[in-house]
Amino acid sequence: MKKWLALLLLAVCCLISYFWNDTPDQNPYLITDYSRLHPVKVASVKKGHEEEQLIGILQEAKKKNLSISIAGQRHSQGGHTFYKDSIVVDMTAYNRVLSFDKEHKLINVQAGATWKDVQDYINPYGLAVKTMQSQNIFTIGGSLSVNAHGRDIRNGSLIKSVESFRLLTADGQIKQVSRSDNAELFPLAIGGYGLFGIILDVTLSLTDNEMYKIAFDQMDVSAYSTYFMEQVKANPDIHMHIARISVAPEHFLTDMYAMNYVVDRSIPLQDHDTLKTRESGVEISKLLFNFNRTFDWGKTLLWQLQEPFFEKQAGKLITRNNAMRSESAFMAYDQAGSNDLLQEYFVPVQEFAGFVNDFRALLKYENLNLLNITVRYVNQDEEAKLSYAKDDMFALVCLFQVPLSDDGQSQVRTGIQKVIDQVIQHRGSYYLPYAAYPRIDQFKDVYPSQEVFFRKKEQYDPNHLFMNYFYMNYKGE
Repeated sequence: MKKWLALLLLAVCCLISYFWNDTPDQNPYLITDYSRLHPVKVASVKKGHEEEQLIGILQEAKKKNLSISIAGQRHSQGGHTFYKDSIVVDMTAYNRVLSFDKEHKLINVQAGATWKDVQDYINPYGLAVKTMQSQNIFTIGGSLSVNAHGRDIRNGSLIKSVESFRLLTADGQIKQVSRSDNAELFPLAIGGYGLFGIILDVTLSLTDNEMYKIAFDQMDVSAYSTYFMEQVKANPDIHMHIARISVAPEHFLTDMYAMNYVVDRSIPLQDHDTLKTRESGVEISKLLFNFNRTFDWGKTLLWQLQEPFFEKQAGKLITRNNAMRSESAFMAYDQAGSNDLLQEYFVPVQEFAGFVNDFRALLKYENLNLLNITVRYVNQDEEAKLSYAKDDMFALVCLFQVPLSDDGQSQVRTGIQKVIDQVIQHRGSYYLPYAAYPRIDQFKDVYPSQEVFFRKKEQYDPNHLFMNYFYMNYKGE
């Protein structure tokens, strides 16, 4: 009885701390992104509304000798969306659907629209997105700028579903960009982090909305690659997949479970295609995830609760559009002094078990608080100049809780650099939208085309009208 009272008191204290801690950790007059790592003073923030207005912003910046950075939802975490004393162009109001072709499965949408906007528009027509992140809150332009990927295992990175886009370049021109028009810009601006201009609107190819039956499997890390290749990828009816690795101390990076989305053609789509509009159980899930941040027993408890929850999903039906509306509000975190930041590592399928074993050994000696790790599959795709998928790869999406203090960040940076060294040893890569902890030599090793990328940046934007801290972190001046 006393044990349960103590746990209840602890839960109440954590809940109070979580929801009522409003101590600021940065100057409210500065701008930053989701990371809250590098708040800087900018000249102004201007919402994009019309083409002529955006052209006018470029002219104003040139006249005042200012640079421009481009922002969507600002979930990139390495200073990609702002720059000191720059004009930040907020594209979130530039969000209309411009045209839609149901027959040819094409949609043209402004860059500030979110994936939710697209899903809401196309769902009544029985269509769905091919590739997007596991959440639908991001803007289309932002997703193009990071060349996103997600749970789909058949359609590759986002670049594969982009037919064309219009780009406002540093010289004030609006250029139609595709694999045939201004083709050199196509692999530069996609995955180009806003350095080649403002993406105005995008034409995307779509696919059919489908009914899936969820399948659940459990395995050891050592068996996952074989399981995936023989039972998942080899089954043409599995179109989406996601896996999780335990961070609980007793099963640290050894136990896994996987969810597969198997096409079920026997159930009429129209009977089940209402889009989900809200998450359930957010508050209690937030509390549990806060225990996961703070205590080893919290990590164990969360893993023990996750397994039966997801096992119960087996056999349930879900549409493609709903499967891509991932529930994640419970992970939101805004405490002062620390933050939950993502790092993502890509390793070839055959290197997965070896990398995870090395990763496990390293984390036992490094003071890195790993909260969650999910695994996705990415097909080889080197079309984008800064491509991360140089082989068929597993993406390990790692959520760390990190301190925001200078000393704490220095320790985290050292630990992450050691992880990147292991990634490189296993012929892998890492994702560029996140905090720029890797060293410059690691960046050049993982992204050998960076030299061409930055040389083309000088060619198309010699005066550095478009600037952000991604450029400064990886290229510098």
